[in-house]
Parts: sequence; structure tokens; C-alpha cells
Amino acid sequence: MSIDQAVINCSHLQKTYSQGPQAIDVLTDINLEVLPGDQVAIVGSSGSGKTTLLNLLGGLDLATGGSVFVANKDLAKIDETERGFLRNKYLGFVYQFHHLLGEFTALENVCMPLLIGGSLVEDARNRATSMLARVGLAAREEHKPGELSGGERQRVAIARALVTEPQCVLLDEPTGNLDRQTAEDIQSLMMELNQVLTISFVVVTHDEGLANSMDRKLILEDGQLHE
Repeated sequence: MSIDQAVINCSHLQKTYSQGPQAIDVLTDINLEVLPGDQVAIVGSSGSGKTTLLNLLGGLDLATGGSVFVANKDLAKIDETERGFLRNKYLGFVYQFHHLLGEFTALENVCMPLLIGGSLVEDARNRATSMLARVGLAAREEHKPGELSGGERQRVAIARALVTEPQCVLLDEPTGNLDRQTAEDIQSLMMELNQVLTISFVVVTHDEGLANSMDRKLILEDGQLHE
């Protein structure tokens, strides 16, 4: 499959951090192709660079070497404004800590990416309402994050990531702060949405159950990905 057919394609990706006079190689030669509808889990020890890799794939950070293509655009060759546009249109993000805005309702939080992308308020509300219903929160849309359980807050975060109908959602430990039953519910929800919406998922996780449920499980070790 060519680059222009892949959702995300990275080649010989490298990331080096400078710590005083010392250079620390976190990622040395990452090659990854994410196809439409793919489910990819990335596992590895703490400090192996999993979150760094996810940030590079999402254009939240730039690589030291190699390339990342999203929607056939080389992230290193466009400016931050265009990277922001690509993130809004083609990617969704879910984190271990949901990062919802506490002063806004669940509905308003899910509306945010649409409004940022230029949608009309009425259209944004309609789409957000539909997505919250899809993740089982139709009755909670007017509740603020502080009034929701941990699992409900993560469902809102997933709805927010999916409401723009991105090509791929990047998830960083999405079940890390949840109890086992809630984590399993979130896992089932992700699988259902992947099948129904044909959205790709790239998940960084320590949760072996979640990792093993994905189509592909990759191990990040010594700066490289291994099957």
C-alpha cells in the first residue's frame, strides 16, 4: 500500500533529546503504516518512548529524523497552522487523563473540535448529541465532568475524539485509570466504533487485555517497533 492510501505512514523515524551535553536517543528507526480501519496496539516498558511516538504520529511533536505522513502530508514540511488543521480534520486524541474542560458540559466538550474546525453551532450540537448517544451518554450530555464517573468521562473523551469522524484516533493509556469492568466496557466500545465507523485506532497501553484485542500488537523496544 502506498503512502497516499495509508492513514498514517512513518519511515525511519528518529527522536533525540538533548540533556545538557548528552544526546538521548529515544526512537532510532521507527517504521509504521496504519491502514484504514486498522487496530494497532503499541506496548513496551515505561520510558521506552511510547507516548513520544504517539505525539510524533499526531504532529504534537516533530521528529529529529525520518518522516511522518498524515493524509499524504509530510508533517515536517508544513507549518504549525496546517498541522493543527490536519489534527482537527483527520485525527482524534484520547489520553489517560481525559483533559475535559471542567466548566463545560459533556455536550459542550464534544462540540469543541467541531467549533474549532468551523462548524455552525447547531450542526456541532446535533453531531455531538448523536455521538454522545452512540457512546451511551444520551442522558448525561448536560452534566459537567465533575458530575460524571471516571468511565463516563472517558466515554466523553472518546466521543470528542470521534465527533469529527477522523481517519484515525490516537489513544494513550485510555483505560489506565479505570477499574477492570469499566476498562472492559471502554474496550468493547472501541471495538464497536472501529467496526461501525471504520476509524483506525493506534493505542499505547500497558493493558494486556486491550493490547491483545487489537488486530496488531507491536512492541517498542530499544527505539524500534517489533511485531
